[in-house]
Amino acid sequence: MEFLRPGSWEEALAAKAEHPEAVPLAGGTDVMVEINFDQRRPDHLLDLNRIGDLYEWETGEDEVRLGASVPYARIMEELRAELPGLALAAHTVGSPQIRNRGSVGGNLGAASPAGDSHPPLLAAGARVEAQSVRGTRLIPAEEFYTGVKRNALAPDELIRAVRIARADGPQQFSKVGTRNAMVIAVCAFSLALHPRSRTVRTGIGSAAPTPVRARAAEDFLTAALEEGGCWESGRPVPPSAARRFAELAAGACNPIDDVRGSARYRRHAVAVMARRTLGWTWDAYRSGGRDSRCA
Repeated sequence: MEFLRPGSWEEALAAKAEHPEAVPLAGGTDVMVEINFDQRRPDHLLDLNRIGDLYEWETGEDEVRLGASVPYARIMEELRAELPGLALAAHTVGSPQIRNRGSVGGNLGAASPAGDSHPPLLAAGARVEAQSVRGTRLIPAEEFYTGVKRNALAPDELIRAVRIARADGPQQFSKVGTRNAMVIAVCAFSLALHPRSRTVRTGIGSAAPTPVRARAAEDFLTAALEEGGCWESGRPVPPSAARRFAELAAGACNPIDDVRGSARYRRHAVAVMARRTLGWTWDAYRSGGRDSRCA
C-alpha cells in the first residue's frame, strides 16, 4: 500500500487523477476500520490532512460552504444556528473522539445508507462540491447517493466542500439505535421547514439502499399547510394531516431485515419519527413570535 500525502489541494487533485483508485483519508473513522478489519486493502491511500482549507467554512447570506473535513464537533459548537438539523445529527455521531475527527465530507464519501449526516443534508437541500483537474461541479444531495456505499463521484474527483442552505425555519433530526450512544442508526429521519418558500423537506436514513427523501409526504404536508393557512396563522397541524404525513414517510422506505432491526420495525419507527419531528418543528415555528390562533 502506497501512502500519498499532498501538501495542497492542487497536488491532491493531481494525485487523484494519476491514481483514480486511491482512497481519500481525512478523519479515517470509516477507512481505518475497514483496513484494520481487512475489509479493504487499497493500493493507494490519499492523505488529505495537510490541506487546511478543507477544515474551513464560509457563511454567506443564503448558504454555508462547509469544507469537506470540518469535524462534527465544530459544526455542533459553531454552526448550530445556521445548520440546526446537521448540528443535531452531529450530536449523535459516535464518541467525542470520532466527532473531533469525522466529517460530513467523509460521511458523503462512504455513502453508507446509515450515515448520520445524510438525512439533514437532504432536508436542507445540500449540494456536494466535487472537483477534479477537469473542473468543479455541484451535485444535489438527492442525486449523490447511487447505491449501497456508492456515490456519484467520478474516479478522479474529490469532495472539496458541501454547500448547505442556511436554515430559514426550524429543523429536526431523530435517530433510532440499539442503544443510546455510539451506535449505527437502525433508522433516522430529518425534517426542515422552509417558511420563505412555504415548503418542507425530509431525509430518511438506514431505511432504504440509499438515503432518500419522502417526496410524497413533503408534497402532502406542503399542500396541507398552505390550504389550511397555517404559515400565516401558526395554527396547529391537524392530527389527521400529521398521521397521513407519517404514513407517507413510512411509504418512502424500502428497508431490509438485518441484525439491527426488521424492515417492519424500520417502517414503523420512521412513521413515529416523522410525526414527532413534525410536532417539534411546528411547535418551534409557532413559538417564533407568530400568532398561534386559528385563521
